[in-house]
Amino acid sequence: MTTVLIIVSILIIGIVLLQSGKAEGASSIITGGNEDLFKNRKERGGELFITYTTIVLGVAFFVLCIIL
Repeated sequence: MTTVLIIVSILIIGIVLLQSGKAEGASSIITGGNEDLFKNRKERGGELFITYTTIVLGVAFFVLCIIL
């Protein structure tokens, strides 16, 4: 069981690193350029798959932690 938890942890780290930054231009937030701060962005294709995979791996991680 511990081995599965380690594998899920490594997969979560990898998939989070693959995600694109949702706060592109963080310097504009600091300087006050917030005209598109709350702009709706729809995820499509690979980005949507990565988001769902992150959710599934996160739930699996928490379930495994509670079981252990």
